[in-house]
Amino acid sequence: MSEIRIGHGFDVHRFDKGRKLILGGVQVPHETGLDGHSDADVVLHAIMDALLGAAGLPDIGMHFPPSDVRFKDADSADLLRRVSEKISAAGFGSIVNIDCTILAERPKLASHLPAMRDRIAEVLQIDRSRVNVKATTCERLGFVGRGEGIAAEAVCLLTDE
Repeated sequence: MSEIRIGHGFDVHRFDKGRKLILGGVQVPHETGLDGHSDADVVLHAIMDALLGAAGLPDIGMHFPPSDVRFKDADSADLLRRVSEKISAAGFGSIVNIDCTILAERPKLASHLPAMRDRIAEVLQIDRSRVNVKATTCERLGFVGRGEGIAAEAVCLLTDE
């Protein structure tokens, strides 16, 4: 019987003027980007933590610490590729599925979700049908609702096959 593991990831970043907004590996037109050591892609960061958690590995902060200058302005898609290699090395070669929810009051993301799914599937070398990305608002409640930043949650299922 093969082993099955579930992982959960969460990330949040505040808006920062002068940066590009990158979500799910896709540049989204917006007047501000997100503040972070890397490109601050909350979607890919949440997915990475979900994958690492399912494999029983430390979170992305341990693998790619913000104190390490090598990861300054890093492309999170490259980091996701490395995470994929790490979970394979840990004996989990098959991503059954990934489901991610983006929490953002603005910008509106519906038209960008298909490109995000495509990019995530491409980076992980899995079928697009195994990746789901959706977005919701917070009904103007909390820091997301006030337009101060964006958050993302992800879950995944891994097997050792």
